[in-house]
Amino acid sequence: MDRTGVVGASTLRARTEAQGESIRHRGPDDDGVWLAPESGIGLAHRRLAIIDPTPIGRQPAVSRCGQFTIVFNGEIYNFQEIARQLTAEGHGTESSSDTIVLLEAISFWGLRKALEACVGMFALAVFDRGTRTLSLARDRMGIKPLYWARN
Repeated sequence: MDRTGVVGASTLRARTEAQGESIRHRGPDDDGVWLAPESGIGLAHRRLAIIDPTPIGRQPAVSRCGQFTIVFNGEIYNFQEIARQLTAEGHGTESSSDTIVLLEAISFWGLRKALEACVGMFALAVFDRGTRTLSLARDRMGIKPLYWARN
């Protein structure tokens, strides 16, 4: 750990992988790890692939512009409608993954507007490389749990 409290890349990777491993039972189909060592951020994901079982649906997922990275659990029921609206506004996505559609909506509209457009049950973490901000959100009813800790 350096003076700022940020751990080294290898320690960050080991910790993030261990966190992902601790939820292996939640997603037997796929897993992934994404790191931003310069920000001290690591995101891990386990996946039960339902809507998009292809590699396109892998997480953590990075937006086309490279600014946003997301881990997402749940389902956006109206993601196809959101995809059509993004296309109509000139920011189309050809993905069949609700996660990728949401990620591109965040990239194009901003987090608040994208979440306001969503109908579903979900919890997410999205990291903005530009502002070095991690945002956590869940559906309005709190159906999907969202836990965080700082130690």
